[in-house]
Amino acid sequence: MKKIVTLSILLIAGFANAQAYKGKGDIKGQVGLTLQEGGTGIGISTDFGIGENMSFGIVAGYMLNADKIADVKPRFEDRADLKVRFNANIGNVFKLDDNIDIYPGLHLGLRNFGGHLGARYFFTDGFGVFTEASVPLARYDTDVNGFEHYNNQFMFVIGASFNL
Repeated sequence: MKKIVTLSILLIAGFANAQAYKGKGDIKGQVGLTLQEGGTGIGISTDFGIGENMSFGIVAGYMLNADKIADVKPRFEDRADLKVRFNANIGNVFKLDDNIDIYPGLHLGLRNFGGHLGARYFFTDGFGVFTEASVPLARYDTDVNGFEHYNNQFMFVIGASFNL
């Protein structure tokens, strides 16, 4: 077991020469599993670097496994969400390794205005992993009922990140 752990650490350290965020002109693509109350789904996002510590992006999500409510199946529009977002890429502010990035940000979507906090770790120049948590700060409908609660609540995402 010790040999496997040691080999894993050496492999990760050997590949850990990639940059998680390069600044202006950097483009990231991500795909991940979304977890939220009432179902799980898939999330796809793209971020475009516009400055040393700033990026903007687009996020699309779709709940693959959504619970029925009162024996009614959710429709496509109940399951889908689309957002634009702004990130502050601050891994270098905290003097983290080049292969780690932390990015808090704000997003504006079809269902709400919210905030998110994410982190990326790149193993190579092209491949890494990410995790992200998001929460609505202001909902468009103050009385959220039934399927309106989907994609309009705390959400956790974990997945793969790519340099494009």
